[in-house]
Amino acid sequence: MGASDIAFPHLGIYLENVPKNFTVFGFTIAYYGVIIALGIVAGICLAAWIAKKYGYDSNDIWDFAIYGVIFGVIGARVYYVIFSWDMYKDDLLSIFNTRNGGMAIYGSVIAAFITLAVFCKKKNMAYLTMADICVPGLALGQAIGRWGNFCNREAFGEYTDSLFAMRLPIEAVRQGEITEKIAEHIGEGVNYIQVHPTFLYESIWNALLVVLLILLWRYKKFEGQITLAYLGGYGLGRFWIEGLRTDQLHIPGTGIPVSQMLAFVLFVFSLVITIYMLKKNNKEKS
Repeated sequence: MGASDIAFPHLGIYLENVPKNFTVFGFTIAYYGVIIALGIVAGICLAAWIAKKYGYDSNDIWDFAIYGVIFGVIGARVYYVIFSWDMYKDDLLSIFNTRNGGMAIYGSVIAAFITLAVFCKKKNMAYLTMADICVPGLALGQAIGRWGNFCNREAFGEYTDSLFAMRLPIEAVRQGEITEKIAEHIGEGVNYIQVHPTFLYESIWNALLVVLLILLWRYKKFEGQITLAYLGGYGLGRFWIEGLRTDQLHIPGTGIPVSQMLAFVLFVFSLVITIYMLKKNNKEKS
């Protein structure tokens, strides 16, 4: 297997020389960044379309997007650094070096929701309504953005021999993400690992979530319902997928994956609040 190859043997897919970057006028550009940018633009466009479809000003979405993207990127980095502090505590300047990775999507999501709250406060806009408009776009951006992990050969899971098993050259992945279980299945003369393509699982899950959120808009019963559906739906999928990954960030002093715990809490929270609000609405109508 070549150093730049990626394969899904049980699906009969063998990709040769999958690049991580390309060069334009002497500048090296990572496909990861390009894919993330495409996801962001697609997500904003979807949110603007939803706003227009349901009678809201789509210009508000574009105005917010400027701040949402900036602080979302900062939030993604801060989240990662906080839960990987041992990697940065002796070299603080390395915090600002993001070319070797080090972004966490939950940090971006948290920052985006906080930024939206401030934005709505300043503009005197309904926060929950704006959140409902934005979250389908957020899920779409995540679905597309996960393919950046594919190009980077990262965000994969433990060893598997399932239908979707993915093979990656050993030299193309971070050695710290090769667990004992994965290593046990590296035979003599074999130069690849075979793992769960968790980036793919999450991309598909998020794509399905986008469809669900768009359809749910037609049956929306209260402000914030779409947002709760996003938090719960994404949380449910992320809880399962995070448990498979080998690059988990842990709560300091424990072996508990922080994103898996957060996903579980948000799923339970969204489920409880949604049930409460639906019952409340039914009582008010009766």
